[in-house]
Parts: sequence; C-alpha cells; structure tokens
Amino acid sequence: MKTTIIKSLLIFFFSSLSPALCSQSAELFFKAAGSPANPKVQVSWNKYYTYQGITDLCRRLEKAYPDLVTMESAGKSYQGRDIIALTISCKKNMDPGLKPGFYIDGNIHSNEIQGTEMALYTAWYLCEMFGENQFINKLLKDKVFYILPTINPDAREYFMHEPNTASSPRSGLVPVDNDRDGLYDEDGYDDLNGDGMISQMRRKNPDGQYRADPKDPRRMVRVAPGEKGDYELLGLEGIDNDGDGLVNEDGPGGYDPNRDWGFNWQPAYVQSGAGKYPFTFPENQAVRDFGLKHRNIAASQSFHNSGGMILRGPSIQGGGAEVYSRADEEAINAIGKKGELIIPGYRFLTIWKDLYTVYGGEVDWWYGAMGSYVYSNELWTSYLMFYDTANTDQYEFDRLLLFEDAFIPWQEVDHPVYGKVEVGGFSKNFGRTHPGFLLESDAHRNAAFCIYNAWVTPELVVSDVKVKNLGSGLKEVTATVSNRQLLPTHSGTNLRYKIDPPDYCYIEGGTVIAGMIVIDADRNINAEQKRNPARIEIENIAGYQSIKLKWLVKGGNNFTVRVESVKGGRASARSE
Repeated sequence: MKTTIIKSLLIFFFSSLSPALCSQSAELFFKAAGSPANPKVQVSWNKYYTYQGITDLCRRLEKAYPDLVTMESAGKSYQGRDIIALTISCKKNMDPGLKPGFYIDGNIHSNEIQGTEMALYTAWYLCEMFGENQFINKLLKDKVFYILPTINPDAREYFMHEPNTASSPRSGLVPVDNDRDGLYDEDGYDDLNGDGMISQMRRKNPDGQYRADPKDPRRMVRVAPGEKGDYELLGLEGIDNDGDGLVNEDGPGGYDPNRDWGFNWQPAYVQSGAGKYPFTFPENQAVRDFGLKHRNIAASQSFHNSGGMILRGPSIQGGGAEVYSRADEEAINAIGKKGELIIPGYRFLTIWKDLYTVYGGEVDWWYGAMGSYVYSNELWTSYLMFYDTANTDQYEFDRLLLFEDAFIPWQEVDHPVYGKVEVGGFSKNFGRTHPGFLLESDAHRNAAFCIYNAWVTPELVVSDVKVKNLGSGLKEVTATVSNRQLLPTHSGTNLRYKIDPPDYCYIEGGTVIAGMIVIDADRNINAEQKRNPARIEIENIAGYQSIKLKWLVKGGNNFTVRVESVKGGRASARSE
C-alpha cells in the first residue's frame, strides 16, 4: 500500500512539472553537433501542431526564456483567434525595436501547414542555442526575430480537423460565393466513408479506361488505346449538393490570401483569388499592422508549400518598385544561391519569370511597401524521398519508408448518384506536407537559411573617432561609420520611395560649428551639411562600405559619435 502511494505521488509530481523544466539528466545523452544539448523546452519535430499546440509551445518558450522571448497577439483572425507573434532577441543589451529585424511567417495558405513548424523550429532553435553557441549569442544580441507561426489559424484548424484533400482549402474561412450562385459554402467537401479525408472515387466499369496496377493494386494506371480497363475514375470524393453539375467547388472561403496585399494589387477579374480591395481579410490586415509597427524589419521570409523552391520577387513583370535596383539584385541573388547550398534539392527562382504572375502578393508588399528584402520558400520537394530527381515515385516511397501509412485503402461506399463506388488514395497529410521523419531535417535547413538572412542584415559600427586641435578653441573631430554586413540600410525601393528616413549620425560633447561627409580625404573634398550639422544625414550605408565624417567643434574634450538607422540599428563610439 505504501509503495503504491509513493508511486502515485511521484507520478503526480513529475506530471505536474512545467514542460519547460523537464530537461534531461546530462548522463543520458551525448551532444550532437549543431543541436541543443539539453533543451529546456522539449519538443517533438516529427508531427504537426494544432492551434492549441502552437499556443502551448510559444507560451513555454516565453516562460523558459523571459530574457529572449516576448509573446503577443498581432491581431485577430476571422473567427477570433489570436495571430501569435514572437519577438526573439537578447533584451538585456538593447531594446529589440532598435535592432535590425528579421520577420518570418508561415501557413498563409491553410493547407500549407509545415510553414508553421519551420517558423516554430526557428524560434525554438534560437532560444535553446542561446548561451550554448557563440554565433547565436552574437546574433540575438545584435538582431531581433519577429516570428508569426501561422497567419491563417482558422483555416489551419479547418484543414486538420475537417475533411479535406492535400490541396484544400488554400483560403481562410471568410465566406465567399465561389460559383456565384448566391449561396455560400453550400457545396463543400463530402466525406463519404467518414475517415476525415477527401480522397479519390473510382467505379467498376468493364469499358473503363483504368485498371489496378498488377505490381501495386493501390495504383490506378491508364490502359493502352483499344484496350478495356476495369475502372473509371470519378474525381474527388463528394456530392453535387447544389445541383450545378460541379462537386466540391464551393467550400469555405475561396479567395487567396496571397493575392490580397496592398502592392501591385488587381481585382479578381484580373487576378483570381483577390478580395474586394487590398487587405480585405483580417489576417492580412493584422500582418500589415504588425509590419508597420516594426519598421526595423530589414528582411523577411514567408513559408509556403510545395515544390522545393526559394522564391524571390518581383512577382510581376514591369516597371516601378517591382524592378529591383542593381545593388539589390546582387545581394538577393547572392543570398538565394547560398540558400541552394543550405537546402539541397531546392531551386532559387524568380516568381514572374520562372513560375507565374502574382498580383497583390506578400513578397511584393514586403519589398515594395516596406522596403525589406524578402524570400518565399516553397517547402517540400519529391527529391527528398530518395534524394534522387529521377525517382520520385510516391507509391514506392510510401511502401518502403512509410509502410503504406500515407495511403487510404480502397473501400466500397454508396454514392447517391453513382451507386456503388470505391473511395481511396493518398491521405491529406501526404503529397504536399513532409512525412514526420523528414520534417525536422528540412526545418533545420530552412531555419538555417533564415538565420543566414538575419545575419547579413546591416551591422553598423562607429570607429576611429579622432580629435585634432585646430587652435582658438576649435577642434576637428573625424569618425568612420561602417556597415560590416551584406545588406544596406536602405533597399532600392526604400530609397526610391523614401519609405524610411535617412540614417543619422550625431556628435555629442561640444558646440558643433560645421558637419560634413568626407568625399575625398586626400584632396580634402567634403560635402557640408549646413542645416543642423550636429546630425548628419546619410542617405544609405551600403553593404561592406564605410563613410567618413568630419565635424568642426568648439569646446569639449571627450566626444561621442553615434549612428541611428531604422533598419540598420544603433552604434556608437567615444573619442580616443
């Protein structure tokens, strides 16, 4: 009896411990390179998290790492869910809002769920490696990450918990009359066999054009011309509820959240999926407002699926801000090529040129309206199945590595129109989303791409603050302001439309008589700023470039020079 009571008390004690405090005993593991040795927040990365699971994980990160993580709501979804936003940076050395920012979101399309796990993994990895890895330590001291794991939480839940295919739905849950018959959501998906999936329908037919593959009866193959098959394919599982001759065409939503952004926007008759006006839908409004409140976001990443692509803008062909400057082209292409190295099997592509035209897309909004560098990764590629571009057989992969867990066996059901039919095929969690054992590996590589992007955002340094006595109480103070990273403080579109103010360099410690930018130190050629010389305006500090400054100052002996940039951060130094 006593032993039973003790066991019960132990079970209660350990089960009541906060998950954030359940790190393992050091005797139980040997550290693997590049991974947290003993994470405070234990997470399994071989599964997908519901909205409740996302919320729980984010709260645990904030509780375990209060000096790094702030969790807030960026706004509300159509159904009233919080759009969770994590701010991750070392809070002790500087206000995160004064550092160069990197933004990540996922799951804008509701069926493209693994973008959330990629974003969450990035957040978790940064937290767990801080204090353990010198690179991550410096990164979080110098930069700030803004991570919104899912910006379409309603439809994520709908995808997971309601009958769907791997490709449905893409939209949010704001009702739309997709087939314009005056009715909303009246012809959604019908789950005939009640398995929570929408798969394929086939019917036996001696004159059919298909037969079961003798080598793998799960697979339907088309017969040769002149031969008779055993089956006809009837399309997706469903019923024509509204009698218009179409099945499953009018499910929830029906718009495309990635055609709703207020840059290069076009109405639905030009761009299918667009709303009534830019930012029609509340989820995108919330992201817009979050971005406008965090103008320090210098670069950004949006996660989609699928195809294994690292996408860059522009999304349309033409003039204006969608045409990148030469300097931006060089920087964006350099980062994209590095991404192909970081994520094997992914291809670096331009949206309009290599894929299709997108009006009102998120990529163009971040670059054109916010002046931020941006990429959109299409997650998952069939190359990952066998690490082979020649063999991308889903049936063989499912049989050899998933042990047929991704296939719904064919099952006979009664259809009100077609009679006896068979329903089966691949599950909604296969085809566009990662199988569990490949999810963590791809999450790490995509997180590494984000971390690299954040690392190359501007890093400003003030150096060589020197004082020369000119006599009569006058001093000449010179300083150098350098950008030690690849990205400039202002992108080409930022400069063109003056999205952010210039960078400002201040001097403190005396009365400033004149201030100037040094053009040619050898020939003493300078560009004087006559108005407010104590605060010199610099239009842009390019990547890996330096700018020399000079002031004439009356009085004072010790001088501080500091630089302030919206997207480049802060830096200062004192005279020698």
